[in-house]
Amino acid sequence: MTTNAELIETVPLRTGSEIVTGDLDYGDFLGYYAYDSSIAGPLPAVVIIHDWTGLRSYPKARAQMLARLGYAVFCADVYGRGIRFDGPGAAEEAGKYYADLPLLRSRVQTGFDFAATLPFVDATRMVVLGYCFGGSAALEFARTGSQARGFVSIHGGLITHSPADVSSISAPLLILTGGSDDVVPDAAITAFTDELRTRDDIDWQVNIYAGAPHAFTLPEIPNYRAAADRRSWAALLEFLGEVLG
Repeated sequence: MTTNAELIETVPLRTGSEIVTGDLDYGDFLGYYAYDSSIAGPLPAVVIIHDWTGLRSYPKARAQMLARLGYAVFCADVYGRGIRFDGPGAAEEAGKYYADLPLLRSRVQTGFDFAATLPFVDATRMVVLGYCFGGSAALEFARTGSQARGFVSIHGGLITHSPADVSSISAPLLILTGGSDDVVPDAAITAFTDELRTRDDIDWQVNIYAGAPHAFTLPEIPNYRAAADRRSWAALLEFLGEVLG
């Protein structure tokens, strides 16, 4: 079974790279950063929002992968310092935020604003990326009118609003989801895209990967699907290249 460490090594380390990583306190939260200090900054940046287990090893692995490609990465901490789950409790904690979307948006805003102050981050070129719970959070944050260059959801839940709440979306959306995801069935995809269609000028893409269940990019669990992970990673990099330059 693929591990986080093996996942990192799928991105070759450039000769001369100096990948710097570490934890960063910001208020009641403990985030994580990764960037290549051998590249003159500030660098185009990706803010990663964790899945419902909290800021654990998986988003940090993705941060290191993106850092190897020249991005500055900050993993935001939605839950707060020390609130992490390895088993029961994650659903209940995530449920607090699904039930209070303004709170979810504000927690992402706090992490985004802090990331923008980091000296190695180009605050004019930032994308918000989330996995599972984090994917839902990224799409909710897009509704705030944030001036991020783009928003990415990877196997995230698709929360619809009635009436439609898309008037403030100001940057492209990339939604990468599994074709066998029982958390995000076809009806959820249709409902979400129908809401986006209430504005004909929103730039959005949805990629669906055959046979991929929920959480298909997470290694070390049975749901991992190597082909869908590889293809969604390629789609992510193409999107970052397009919106961040």
